[in-house]
Amino acid sequence: MATSALLQLIHPSSITRPSILSSKRAFSSNLHYFSFRKISTSAVLCSNSNRTYETAASEGESSKSIVGDLLDYLNESWTHFHATAEAKRQLIDAGFHLLNENDEWDLKPGGRYFFTRNMSCLVAFAVGEKYDVGNGFHIIAAHTDSPCLKLKPKSASYKSNYLMVNVQTYGGGLWHTWFDRDLTVAGRVIVRDTDGSFLHKLVKVKRPLLRVPTLAIHLDRTVNKDGFKPNLETHLVPLLATKPGETSVDPDNKNAISKAVHHPLLIQVLADELGCSAESIMDIELNLCDTQPSCLGGGNNEFILSGRLDNLASSYCALRALIDSCESPGELSSDHAVRMVALFDNEEVGSDSYQGAGAPTMFQAMRRIIDCLAHKYVGESVFDRAIRKSFLVSADMAHGVHPNFMDKHEEHHRPEMQKGLVIKHNANQRYATSGVTAFLFKEVGKAHNLPTQEFVVRNDMGCGSTIGPILASGVGIRTVDCGIAQLSMHSVREVCGKEDIDIAYQHFKAFYQCFSSIDSKLTVDC
Repeated sequence: MATSALLQLIHPSSITRPSILSSKRAFSSNLHYFSFRKISTSAVLCSNSNRTYETAASEGESSKSIVGDLLDYLNESWTHFHATAEAKRQLIDAGFHLLNENDEWDLKPGGRYFFTRNMSCLVAFAVGEKYDVGNGFHIIAAHTDSPCLKLKPKSASYKSNYLMVNVQTYGGGLWHTWFDRDLTVAGRVIVRDTDGSFLHKLVKVKRPLLRVPTLAIHLDRTVNKDGFKPNLETHLVPLLATKPGETSVDPDNKNAISKAVHHPLLIQVLADELGCSAESIMDIELNLCDTQPSCLGGGNNEFILSGRLDNLASSYCALRALIDSCESPGELSSDHAVRMVALFDNEEVGSDSYQGAGAPTMFQAMRRIIDCLAHKYVGESVFDRAIRKSFLVSADMAHGVHPNFMDKHEEHHRPEMQKGLVIKHNANQRYATSGVTAFLFKEVGKAHNLPTQEFVVRNDMGCGSTIGPILASGVGIRTVDCGIAQLSMHSVREVCGKEDIDIAYQHFKAFYQCFSSIDSKLTVDC
């Protein structure tokens, strides 16, 4: 195929985008987004997504792929703040109404609503038009945070004529993968306005700004034999510059430089990005981010290559499933339940925070929804009855079998890419799946010809956990833990299968649409 014809075939402008993304740049002038389509050398690769291929789960029924839209979402969502803001924009575009937790709510059957907390946690829901007091909630929960490096409250340091930026490790990252990467910063900034008020703004610096260099092998001859074992306090410190600002370093002024909370040069870079003065920046909360865009890869473009797949891939599939499951007129007309998505922060560090799954955010929202829709109903334990009828899907990425380390998996439970959602089991309740909840979730898949896989960890290895057990035990809600198989989990650059994204999206959408009818056929507690 001629080069010009190939470029025309896969260039982003030739792809028809769903209506949900039609006004991407229209939302909030305070949010500074970075579109990978503006990267001249990478635009084709990062937009080369087949948005109309038929998944193996469809059995001849054509279904549009959301893979290209996931890449867009990942490239917008450099931080948990940006992921929440982008989800907010998409929900507003889809007709969902923004609520405030501080206000009194006025909800109606058939309505679609959402709210955010800390701009890093989001709860969205759609009320079935046939909802009756005490009916259940069908919920998919995921998390917006990923392991990363975060700036310390006092980040400025100075070593050997270098301006250095002190960072903290957040979560259980594969920290060696952050060395020799083109890094930058993104997050939120508190800015003082001209009237004395304070504004919350999101920021991204779109160019490589920081780098953590490895030591040359000539100075560490045994590294390949003994392994790379950096000290995370002293070796994992990024370089910012060789001089502060536009002036050379005065040796007599080192003390003044070291007293700065953050380097003036860094603050000026942020000010330039936000279009404000450096003096108006009052505080910052920044993550380090890899500047390489999310894209497709592999011989057949079958892989998604990106940072933060754990767990933004699950978050986006859940978000799109909720939006699309009630997009068409009449989608909610026969639904008796409330469809919900809950995206939490701080899962990677235990969820014990104001914006994490350990907080009662989701359950408080459920109680408020019930109270709003109950009106003057007087009955016994409406909330408790609703919880008994509810079902939660805890969606977090899963460990796909590694072809070079197959012995790390239990031999009969080796999830593979491109073969559907992985249902996670653990006898010690590190996952919340039970035999009943696994059966019900698999039945949803079977009803739509969607494959599923099973995973248990080896008995001689420790098992991670998810928000599933936290939420399941919070008020006693039936829960299944599942995820998309991936490799390189917690690396700065992860990989998952393209087909699994569409299978997960379809499974989540089917869960909203048909779970009630499947659940009604099973009786456990008489």
